[in-house]
Amino acid sequence: MRMHVLSGGRLRMRASLYFADAPKERVEEYPCLCVLLRHRGGNVLFDTGCHPDVAHAPQARWGDLAKAITPVHAPGEDVLGGLRALGLGPDDIDVVVNSHLHMDHCGCNAFFRKATCHVHARELATARDPASEGKGYFAADWDHPMRVAAIEGETDLFGDNRVVLLPLPGHTPGSIGALVELDRTGSHLLAGDALSVKATLTGASMPRNNWDNAVFQASLDVIRRLDAGGTHVICGHDAAQWQSLRKGADAYD
Repeated sequence: MRMHVLSGGRLRMRASLYFADAPKERVEEYPCLCVLLRHRGGNVLFDTGCHPDVAHAPQARWGDLAKAITPVHAPGEDVLGGLRALGLGPDDIDVVVNSHLHMDHCGCNAFFRKATCHVHARELATARDPASEGKGYFAADWDHPMRVAAIEGETDLFGDNRVVLLPLPGHTPGSIGALVELDRTGSHLLAGDALSVKATLTGASMPRNNWDNAVFQASLDVIRRLDAGGTHVICGHDAAQWQSLRKGADAYD
């Protein structure tokens, strides 16, 4: 199996969203990370990032939320462009895993019409609640006529312990990660926003956009144990880590 790290877009936000001691006026750019897993059982895409339209018309899709979370990537700097560079199109993807259903993690779901979408049942229920619309959830991003496999607990995608979905709630009610086992580079955790930035592992600051901090902390403890055991934890939005990762055709195996 091979693992390709792909861009799902790039966002400008206040740093205080993740760092409590950051000045209110400080803004930074954060990557949206997607991952392609080329397993012998099928091609798996972990998160689909931002919809292509937000690169040129963010408010048309995200409304006023685009003022606080502003896309700054160029057109084509999205998961579709990343797949094209690998010689793949949307119909080559067999499985989509959504860590959660916020707009910067499921924005391209609509393009993967032949894939089965794996998402936690609680996350799906949260997205379907009319009160969630516009609060990070937009039906235009997640509500599509694709096959959906709603998971409840730990799920081994192919029955071989190579791609295991782990519930990691707290950022949202149904956030999940993927524990990936590769032959040469070992264990990797795709954490999504259960760990947006690596500093949260060691710092006292909680992200300001959590659904439930106590539940988030319990999931963070799981991530800490994996990290201490040698698992390479890949964060959802860490700009410094993004620079250090292999990307595109430079795959992990």
